[in-house]
Amino acid sequence: MRTGIASAAEAASPEDERSHGQRPHGQTLAMDLQLLGEQRMRRRTLGWLLGAGTLGMLGCGGTSSEDNNVSSVASGGSGGSSSGSTGGTSASCVAIPQETAGPYPADGSNLSRGTIANALSLSGIVRSDIRSSFAGATGVAQGVPLTVTLQIVDSNDSCADLAGYAVYLWHCDRDGNYSMYSANVTQENYLRGVQVSDASGQVSFTTIFPGCYSGRMPHIHFEVFRSAAAATAGANALRTSQLAFPTDVCSTVYNTASGYGASVSNLAAISFATDNVFSDGVSTQLATVSGSVSGGYAAVLTVGVPA
Repeated sequence: MRTGIASAAEAASPEDERSHGQRPHGQTLAMDLQLLGEQRMRRRTLGWLLGAGTLGMLGCGGTSSEDNNVSSVASGGSGGSSSGSTGGTSASCVAIPQETAGPYPADGSNLSRGTIANALSLSGIVRSDIRSSFAGATGVAQGVPLTVTLQIVDSNDSCADLAGYAVYLWHCDRDGNYSMYSANVTQENYLRGVQVSDASGQVSFTTIFPGCYSGRMPHIHFEVFRSAAAATAGANALRTSQLAFPTDVCSTVYNTASGYGASVSNLAAISFATDNVFSDGVSTQLATVSGSVSGGYAAVLTVGVPA
């Protein structure tokens, strides 16, 4: 959330994924390191309090924060088998961590090539299948099919299902590029969409398995809002967070499926421990994943939000 618009190759370093707005590099890095330190201190404190039994039930979890590289508009700111791999779960109800939206949210908060990037204002953004571009754009993201299901629950009410809440979800394509920002796909808006939770609190998106670009573990971004109207206005998100994937599943996809060649070496050079977002823990952000390269994958995550 560096000046300019970055492609996957340009978004290689951890600091690139954290910086927001057009600030000098040294100032950006110092401010971002301070922000990350504050976030990790808050999580360590929360973990200690939970261990001491003083907080009780806060929210629900499944399993881990991120980038930035464009100018801000806001004034203030091994797996892959049919059985699959399972992410971490939490016995208590905890709110999913608040994370950065990164440099490529297209939610009206920053610029792409001098113009406000806002997919949420486009007609057709409320959709389940996000593989194709819309509102006049015609590109289609290619890759291994993936269904993402998020269970939205109230972290202030023993993980009660939240019906009628909206989720804006976005991620990079198999080449590691973000539509509306990265070179060659600035005119596309695929892999972005909004869904409203059903009576059981679920939203589901049909998409493709994201690639792994240099400096980050594979991930999907999302924001949770109280309603579709709030989501399409990009106003007052209850939570901004990221979904992570089991490393073994990622390795299977990248080493088996066509088109993910660059992801093989990028994944080999990163881990949850060295990822600038997930290094402080992924227990509530790691999805449960099942499926195969040939049949496609399904990722499921419970998302606790303070409703």
